[in-house]
Amino acid sequence: MEATLEKYSKTELIALALEQKNQASVLEKKVFESEKEIFELEKKATNLEIEIGYLQHRIEQLNRLAYGQKRERFEKPDNSQPTLPFEMEEEQKQELSEEVTEKITYERRKKNPNHQGRKPLPEHLPVEEIKIYPEGDLSEMVCIGEEITDELECEPARYYIKRYIRYKYAPKNGEGVLIGKLPQRPIDKCIAGPGLLASILVDKYADHLPLYRQVQRFKRENIPIAAATIEGWTKQSLHFLQILYEHLIKTTKSKGYLQADETPIKVLDKNKKGSCHQGYYWAYHSPIDRTVLFDYQSGRGTDAALNVLHGFKGYLQTDACLAGTSQTGLRRLSPFGGR
Repeated sequence: MEATLEKYSKTELIALALEQKNQASVLEKKVFESEKEIFELEKKATNLEIEIGYLQHRIEQLNRLAYGQKRERFEKPDNSQPTLPFEMEEEQKQELSEEVTEKITYERRKKNPNHQGRKPLPEHLPVEEIKIYPEGDLSEMVCIGEEITDELECEPARYYIKRYIRYKYAPKNGEGVLIGKLPQRPIDKCIAGPGLLASILVDKYADHLPLYRQVQRFKRENIPIAAATIEGWTKQSLHFLQILYEHLIKTTKSKGYLQADETPIKVLDKNKKGSCHQGYYWAYHSPIDRTVLFDYQSGRGTDAALNVLHGFKGYLQTDACLAGTSQTGLRRLSPFGGR
């Protein structure tokens, strides 16, 4: 063997070794797949045996209920009793069990079609690469490839302090002082930045995370913020959304065709703990640009609709509740209140 290997150069020996290594890897992979397939088959066989035993037990119960005497229908089977002549033979029971098992397997395959494969992870996410090398001395080895395994990971929200350092300058003659100007902030003299305020609003109104749970989240990060403070931030931040809401009202009223209806909603009463009162969400849909406006009111009368429809000119499609009737119709309003 050594005489045979002497005929090859060093490069050829390396190539030969790599080839044998690849063949060994392929064989190991086939062995692994075969072992995996054997394990799956054994698992299926075990499940089928359990299922057949269960079905045989159910068949015996059904036979006793269908053919046995009333006093024996709910008694435990006694193997010492002779088999009744109208009971099925063992071969028939086996055939029936196989038929039921085959039908169940077929239905399962129908309900679980072939998997189309795992969807790739989004490309816009940042990638953190972790390179793992084999253990041992690699100086005399050549890298022939790599295997990549992607894992979707999550890093909890990171809180940090944004510190503005404003430098002061004074002229040499001592007249006046110059200092850097702070950037515009959503709430004056507030320690919460715009990103934190936006996160609180999204968590509360988009993800339905109450403020008291957000307070608990701050406590886990050892950030002492009172619940009343976060409530104040929320109320003051909503003033900015009020500007957008008023703009949406003007845009909605400028359309010549609207659809309107009200929906009842239970509202917690802040003056009476644990009690609710009836409120209404008025929805205004503009089919022209497909926008929807929600307006909360405490009632469902004409006065409630005036908050949005005052001055509206055009066609209003509704159930005619505004006119005190129960008929659905399309009305021409010019201005609101007149036909």
